[in-house]
Amino acid sequence: MSLALIIFDCDGVILESVDAKTRAFARIGAEFGQDAADRLVMYHVRHGGVSRYAKFEWLFTEVLGRSISPEEKKRLGSLFEAYSLDEVLHCDLVPGVQEVLEAWKGRVPLYVASGAPHEELVQVLEQRGLSGFFAGIYGSPPAKADILRKILQETGIHPAEAIMIGDSSTDQYAAEAVHTRFYGRGEYFRHSGYPWHADLTRLNAHLEELYREE
Repeated sequence: MSLALIIFDCDGVILESVDAKTRAFARIGAEFGQDAADRLVMYHVRHGGVSRYAKFEWLFTEVLGRSISPEEKKRLGSLFEAYSLDEVLHCDLVPGVQEVLEAWKGRVPLYVASGAPHEELVQVLEQRGLSGFFAGIYGSPPAKADILRKILQETGIHPAEAIMIGDSSTDQYAAEAVHTRFYGRGEYFRHSGYPWHADLTRLNAHLEELYREE
């Protein structure tokens, strides 16, 4: 089957915003001590596509040994946005992504599936002048795999004709859960068995190969 749908993660795939968010998690964790900060950053790096609120829950449950209240979760979410949003609005695009978006807009539907909160995600992409490339933009909740299922249902496209572009194990596992193709951004995927590159400068060539498949 040929290519009929492209789905992008945002942080680390469209925007070079991963470091900004890592710094924000470090500042959040530091409120509870250096060990908490270090462990939260490590957890964030290993679970890149997971919602920040799930990461806050993990911090409280696994590191602090208590449950997080709705009020505390909301407070940390507001702090995280304040710490990271300005950097995200001004960070670079991932090398190659602009060319990919320009090459494929109008040829197949383009979607965003991100672990970032939905309203913030839409705001960022609108302010960056990127929202017009996409037929749909979806953030959390729900979880990444559920977002992919929603997009597939919305478009009516067979999973084998769709590809997820991601930079984390969360993106990979979501693609596997719904049986789409996958392309990895970053060294993490060197031994994954999936096509990958350090950035997205080779992605167009890969997509063209898929598009020409019978």
